[in-house]
Amino acid sequence: MEQRKRAWLGAIATVTAAVAGASLVAGCGSEKKADNEVRNVIYLLGDGMGRTHVTAARQRFVGANGRLNLEQLPYVGAVATYAVEPNSARPSLVTDSASAATAWASGVKTYNAAIGVDAFGKSVPTLMEQAKAAGFATGNVSTAEITDATPAAMFSHALLRGCQGPTFSESTCLPKKSDGGYEAQPADKTLVTPIAEQIARNGTADVIFGGGLARFEPDDQKVMQDNGYQVLGSMGDPALKAQTAESQKVATAADLKSVNASKVIGLFNRGNMTVTNARNALPESAPEKKEPTLAEMTSKAIDLLSNRKGDKGFLLQVEGALIDKRSHANDAAQTLDEVKAFDDAVAAAVDFAKKDGHTMVVVTADHECAGFNIIEKNTFVNAEAVAPPANVDATNPANSSKPGRDGKENVKDPARSTGFINGAGQADPRNFAPATFRTPDDPAEVKDGSPEASLWLTYLSGNHTGADVQIYAYGPGAQVFAASQDNTSLYTKMRKALLP
Repeated sequence: MEQRKRAWLGAIATVTAAVAGASLVAGCGSEKKADNEVRNVIYLLGDGMGRTHVTAARQRFVGANGRLNLEQLPYVGAVATYAVEPNSARPSLVTDSASAATAWASGVKTYNAAIGVDAFGKSVPTLMEQAKAAGFATGNVSTAEITDATPAAMFSHALLRGCQGPTFSESTCLPKKSDGGYEAQPADKTLVTPIAEQIARNGTADVIFGGGLARFEPDDQKVMQDNGYQVLGSMGDPALKAQTAESQKVATAADLKSVNASKVIGLFNRGNMTVTNARNALPESAPEKKEPTLAEMTSKAIDLLSNRKGDKGFLLQVEGALIDKRSHANDAAQTLDEVKAFDDAVAAAVDFAKKDGHTMVVVTADHECAGFNIIEKNTFVNAEAVAPPANVDATNPANSSKPGRDGKENVKDPARSTGFINGAGQADPRNFAPATFRTPDDPAEVKDGSPEASLWLTYLSGNHTGADVQIYAYGPGAQVFAASQDNTSLYTKMRKALLP
């Protein structure tokens, strides 16, 4: 491990010098900015948040005629999200979070699972690295492990997103060959250095809030403290060679509230942070109740970054990670609550931007997750049917459906439709029925999980889809995002705004 760290330190010095050089060549931040120009960028990412996620959350929480905070931003566009195959420019139409995050963080298409490298496995500089080298303060906030794909792509480089730490292993850090073996370790040892080690040593982000304490070790804490960071909680006992669950101490919302350091890391769970819906249902004595909300972490990060002395401004990335994770689980109730929690963080960012006048706020998603759909009340999906609708046009094989269901030829399968999945049938794992939710437009007596509820939701799959996602923006220069664009252009536009 020590040989790996020594090799990595040499590699990161080279990368840092290259990033700084690239920034200087581009003339980053060398002149004073006019009053109408961008000094700060806050980039908020709802992981897995497709257009229907936004629509359903709006209908659920503020009604059909209402608007979420993010929907009130003046500039709206669309983002294409596809990745590419390894060692190729051939499109891979459904991205994962790692390749999508690399696209906006570094402006390159790459393969799924890649962090901060191009499709050929070569390290590429990130916007956060360039902003830091140009004299900006930087922050990274997530409700996932801070080593997970979306936050990791702004301040680390890895051949595989699973190389999070605390230790190196071939299975998590090296791509597989066609014969089932592992690729040889690259010359650039950074790319096989656990992401937690990179974060602890590269100083790319000044403010770091999220989950993932178990990814870090006591020596990571020592290095960070030696480099001027305040570590909330504890990464473990320095007397131990490795951390244990008993030796680590997660940070709390109280720690977050009291901190005033210019450089700080706070990890509030050993894994991902607790799902909002589940946390709210816990008794006050539960440890998870001490976790801060995403909005609280966002507000604190903005406060710390905006009050640092001597910086030209700041770049902050904020991820609402659990939208994706609960969509994978096809849990509509928790998915909706995570969209709401993310929207609260958007409100915190926009509130600052309105007062500041020099802050660009960008809100989007990396991909859609699970084919989230709003279906008509009192209908059912193909998965609930005894058999899918028959092809009624034998001359056209593409036509495989009927324009309606008369209840005779196509009926519900009682084994797969035992009640609404958040109602009477929620305990049956075979149940494919939709989830139903009341909205502010429903009569007061209507309950979630009832047929009377107006919002009926279902999922197409348990994985990502290739749909475009929407983007919302506010602030000086934000009109450039009111377009149909590729995810790599988000890097170009944010970089131009912050580092002209």
